[in-house]
Amino acid sequence: MDVNLSSITLRPFRLTDLDDFMVWASDDQVTHFMRWNTFSSREEALNYIRDVCIPHPWRRSICLDDRSIGFISVKPASGNDYCRAEVGYAIAFKYWGQGIATRALKMALSCVFKDMPYLVRLQALVDIDNKASERVLEKAGFLKEGVLRKYCLLKSGVKDLAIYSFLSTDSILD
Repeated sequence: MDVNLSSITLRPFRLTDLDDFMVWASDDQVTHFMRWNTFSSREEALNYIRDVCIPHPWRRSICLDDRSIGFISVKPASGNDYCRAEVGYAIAFKYWGQGIATRALKMALSCVFKDMPYLVRLQALVDIDNKASERVLEKAGFLKEGVLRKYCLLKSGVKDLAIYSFLSTDSILD
């Protein structure tokens, strides 16, 4: 299935996204490298959309024909670290390998520094076994800075994470 990348949009989550959200958020393949667990109930997912996604400072639904197929999130740091934020994303398994995550990330980059003018740096932490996500970041113009050894606990144990950055002065790659 080839997707017209120009039909990808980013928008705030809505409660009506529940059914589409469940398609990808209940898939262990999608959530394998994520810090949050796979959703197993509609009620749990609805609460998450209502209590986390909607009020989040910058979490967008990645949409195809206005249907949620994933998310992209930018979480600003606090205190003296307010100049940076962490970015994360995921898309439904059936859309992997089609350039959608890269397109969505580039779209987010073109907005987030305008929406949060105090940001200087976006960073992403990626399990070193998640080569596809590393490629997404590199195609969007992020630079790999190194590996944080035994950095955090994920589902499969304490993991090494690669750290990538994109600065407000960097150029989004075409």
